[in-house]
Amino acid sequence: MVGSDRKAPAPPLPPPPFTEPIPGSWLYLGLSADPRTAGPRVRRSPERARVITRCHALLDDAGGRAGVTDATVLETVLIPPISGVPRFDVVVLARAGAAPDGAARLATLRAAFEADGMPVAQAMTARNVRRFGDTERTRDATFLLNHFTAADPDDARRAWEDISGWYAAVLGVDNSTLLRPEPGTPYALVNYVRLPGAPVPFLLRQLASPSYYRQVRARLRAHGMAFLPLLLRPTRPVGRGST
Repeated sequence: MVGSDRKAPAPPLPPPPFTEPIPGSWLYLGLSADPRTAGPRVRRSPERARVITRCHALLDDAGGRAGVTDATVLETVLIPPISGVPRFDVVVLARAGAAPDGAARLATLRAAFEADGMPVAQAMTARNVRRFGDTERTRDATFLLNHFTAADPDDARRAWEDISGWYAAVLGVDNSTLLRPEPGTPYALVNYVRLPGAPVPFLLRQLASPSYYRQVRARLRAHGMAFLPLLLRPTRPVGRGST
């Protein structure tokens, strides 16, 4: 561990302009189809391709009938070598609007995936509690799903607010959609971010910035938080636009 990581956190940078959370409920499905890696890179896999195709079919069928507002199928491209990081090589993010039966609609979709025998390793519903920018302004990008563990989700949210200014000012991140999963799931928060460029240069710039260890790592450590990131790309159903 870098020595400066153990110093006290530096005063936070000014946060980006937060906007109103997105209303409604989210469904997060983490699938482990064939998460073999070569280093951090996820290897290509015919089984994963089959699972992705089936995900799109289920979203077209069950998702449409369930009244889901929006859904994305993402394929993991990098799994960093961090202890405890989820080994999901496919992630489905679906959202239902603010209608009273939104959570029930997502439960119907979740049941369809499970009944179909899909390799769902983690399923959880969540709500958006903080955000800035528009994470889904485009899906022609690499996305980060950063899973935070913490004893107190409210305290973790405040810590996320403090570090968001660093990512905006130093790395040029112009968006973030912070999800708070339901109680009883492994993660206090999941941060959904569209990266401003390719994943490897983004990670290298982060690790090479001396202020990262005082602004981000030290603050997370002070709040008892661990971070477990996955880097992913949206997939497209064969012969059609993206779901």
